[in-house]
Amino acid sequence: MSENSGLNKKLDGAVDKAAGKAKEALGKATGDKSTERDGKKDQLKGGAKKTVGNAQQNLEDTNRH
Repeated sequence: MSENSGLNKKLDGAVDKAAGKAKEALGKATGDKSTERDGKKDQLKGGAKKTVGNAQQNLEDTNRH
């Protein structure tokens, strides 16, 4: 599996999303709006990576068959 495979992008997206949730929660707990916003941005970025990874993995699967 190459570093740029769809599966790797999906996993990277999941990690970004989880980290974003943690960052958002930390921001809420400490009253730090900037950290909270950054966490929400990271979640969006992670979701986008997962979507791209899904599409790429579908293409890879199609090309394999």
